[in-house]
Amino acid sequence: MPVIADNIRKILERIEQAAAKSGRDPKAVELVAVTKTVGADQALEAVLAGMVSLGESRVQEARDKYSVIGPRARWHLIGPLQTNKAKYCPGLFHLIHSVDRMELFRELARQAARKGSVVHCLLQVNLSGEKQKSGCRAEDAERIVKEAALLEGVRIQGLMTVPPYSDDPEESRPYFRELCQLAGRLDALGVENVTMDRISAGMTNDFEVAVEEGATIVRVGSAIFGERL
Repeated sequence: MPVIADNIRKILERIEQAAAKSGRDPKAVELVAVTKTVGADQALEAVLAGMVSLGESRVQEARDKYSVIGPRARWHLIGPLQTNKAKYCPGLFHLIHSVDRMELFRELARQAARKGSVVHCLLQVNLSGEKQKSGCRAEDAERIVKEAALLEGVRIQGLMTVPPYSDDPEESRPYFRELCQLAGRLDALGVENVTMDRISAGMTNDFEVAVEEGATIVRVGSAIFGERL
């Protein structure tokens, strides 16, 4: 079996085991193969091996690979988005994980209106307070969700976070748990045009813990494609 296909199979098995451990249905967890810095040929190999969702950190890199792979994959933007790149997002990305401020929601809404489409987003929350990481503060999430819900052309479908890196995946657990609890509180508000069905949390080093805590999307790159140079 080719290496990428075999790696995908192993990751899916680990997701299934983590879901079983926490009494969850593994089908409720979506695996996004992170193709950041990976060539289009390898990304296509993952798609041919059964991957449905590909995740990119940069808009231009996603556009380049889309020209090769096209709609055979669902494209996710998982990296920070600059407002001047928002014009490329409607019609390209199935889901944008990294929207963290009203300025960006407003620009995405404006660009979606121009193209007669709707952009599906997650609100990125910085639970660790690390200055180098994107994401709104947890205490600002309710205000942002309520304001963004009034915009035509954008739909918030859940939350995303990136915890501090650690070799010990258990160090990530409190952040994943807090994210799911925050999603529950926001969902209880019953804000129109907002759902909290999608929780994007967990990467190669900690995705099993994320699944145990309730993640519905995990973002895995190096465990599929190998370590990046």
